[in-house]
Amino acid sequence: MRLKGKRALVTGAASGFGRAIAETYVREGAKVALVDINGDAAEATASRIGERAIPIACDVAKGDEVAAAVEKCLKAMGGLDIVVNNAGISHKNRPMLEVGEEEFDRVFAVNVKAIYHMAHAVVPHFRAHGGGVMINVGSTAGIRPRPGLTWYNASKAAANLMSKSMAVELAPDNIRVCALAPVIGETALLETFMGVPDTPENRAKFVATIPLGRMSQPQDIANAALWLASDEAGFITGVVLEVDGGRCV
Repeated sequence: MRLKGKRALVTGAASGFGRAIAETYVREGAKVALVDINGDAAEATASRIGERAIPIACDVAKGDEVAAAVEKCLKAMGGLDIVVNNAGISHKNRPMLEVGEEEFDRVFAVNVKAIYHMAHAVVPHFRAHGGGVMINVGSTAGIRPRPGLTWYNASKAAANLMSKSMAVELAPDNIRVCALAPVIGETALLETFMGVPDTPENRAKFVATIPLGRMSQPQDIANAALWLASDEAGFITGVVLEVDGGRCV
């Protein structure tokens, strides 16, 4: 098992990419804290995964809740080796001037500021214990943006770049920081990203821009997150790994 004895925290872990990452990490030997704004969903997911999954309710946009969630994680598991900042939201695909300020602020609070909060909560622990791994889920939207998602694109570009900058600054502490850049996936946010009903015809328009001919699946992202967290990637830091079927080529 590639993560045997490791302790991980995954945000947005009750559904989509986060749930697949949590399930994969547990299967590969890790204990995992499933952090999600929906506490009931986190508990239900943890119960399905098994005893090595620990549910924690938390709004990642709020620094006090992130700090409390990390403290619960440390007490429950005795330490922390891996953090995956996966929680994310988007505004609906529409012209940029139609997105209200409150919605804009929430997108940046969840997609960007949450990483700031998590860094404050976990980097001191990583430093005190000789290192760790942080994986931030960015997006191909921050590399090759589509119209209609301007503010979401900007938030994910920030996550991608922050990961590189953090990697350089934290490398002397043996803390690796990487990002994942998934292409549009079959998750609960699909219609939000498309801005149109989820029909075979509308899906086909998006799939046509992906050379490998399909959207991403949660397991695609989980497989990449597993490798980046494992010792096999021990010399990998600062990368934004495109899990995109060739979309960014």
